[in-house]
Parts: sequence; structure tokens; C-alpha cells
Amino acid sequence: MNDITAPSVTDGETPDAPEPAAADAASPSAAEEPAAEAAVASAADPEADEEEARPAETAEERLKRLEEEGDIAADYLEELLDIADMDGDIDIDVDGDRASVEIRGSDQLSRLNKPSGELMDALQELARLAVQTRTGERSRLMLDIGGFRAEHRTSLEELAAGAIAKVAESGESVPLRPMNPFERKVVHDVVKREGLRSESEGDGKGRHVVIYPS
Repeated sequence: MNDITAPSVTDGETPDAPEPAAADAASPSAAEEPAAEAAVASAADPEADEEEARPAETAEERLKRLEEEGDIAADYLEELLDIADMDGDIDIDVDGDRASVEIRGSDQLSRLNKPSGELMDALQELARLAVQTRTGERSRLMLDIGGFRAEHRTSLEELAAGAIAKVAESGESVPLRPMNPFERKVVHDVVKREGLRSESEGDGKGRHVVIYPS
């Protein structure tokens, strides 16, 4: 069986980036180092972004927590854009069980982010670190730049649909290329919607989705 491939938004290592002078969110003090180390570990480990157990909370508490994450990340990213002398508007939302932040109206950032979305992933990890430094809890916040992630979701759904068709035709399981947690979740959702079964297999950056016949 051949792996089906498509352009990927990677979980690449976070490159050096300027740190906001006023908000030291990405430069935690010695007392905050354990939290920072945990966030750095999650950035290096794609599996660290999977769903994790949380103490029971009401819908209102959850919404408040996610809105707070979005506000912290937006403040950090706004100051980062100011330091880099870049334009851009920031939208904050809640998408399911995650805070969602999008940088819009920044043509320069959008160009730098293409073709693989590595800049977006790097800024996302810095924003998550900023949130964790303030709250003491690891964030699963999602960042988008100029609709890049939304467009990538569409291509992933098309990839999943093609793999599902191959499974239906051959009656055999089909493995996909290694994917980050966001990409795997999109594929799992499509497979579930179509009534088939899928599982994530492999470790670290080699973790991938395998689609099985129903």
C-alpha cells in the first residue's frame, strides 16, 4: 500500500523570534521555568497537542477560560507585530474545545507563512507559551494567519475523501502521510462522518492516520 501524500502544515521546531518588551510572556522568570519547559516540550512533541483530561468544569467556566486564553494570546501577538513593525488585525473566537486566534490583514505575514505554514506553527507555540506562563496551564489554542489553516483544512478533507474512496474500492486499510494533531483530527472527523474507522499510529513526528474498512 502506498501512502497518500499532500502538502503539510508542519509541527517544525519553533525558530528564534523577537520577544515583546512589555509582556515577558515568552521570557518566563526562574519561578516560571517549569511551566515554560513543559510548553517547550509540548511544542517538540506532536502528541502533546492531543485531547487531555481536565477537571470537570461548567460550560460557562470553560467558555471563560478559553476567552481568557484568546485575550492573552492576542495581547502577546499584537505586541509582537508592533515590534516587527507589521500591520494586522487579530480576531478572537472559541472553536469547540479550543481558543481560536486569527491574524488578518497582514500580507507580509501571509507571504512569509507560505507554502507550508511553518511561521504560523511557530507563532502558535509562542502564543501557547504566553498563555501557559500567565495561567499555569498548557493551552491548546489554535492560530491562523490570513485563513491559511482554513484553506488547509479543505485540502485535508479532500485528501481524506480520496483515501476513503480507495479503501471502499480495495477493501484494504490505507495509511496516510505523517501529520500533526490538527491534521489528524480533521481526517478522523471526515472518516467518522463517512462511517469508516481510523486510528492514529506511530510515534512522534512519524505519527499518522490509518483508515480501515467499515
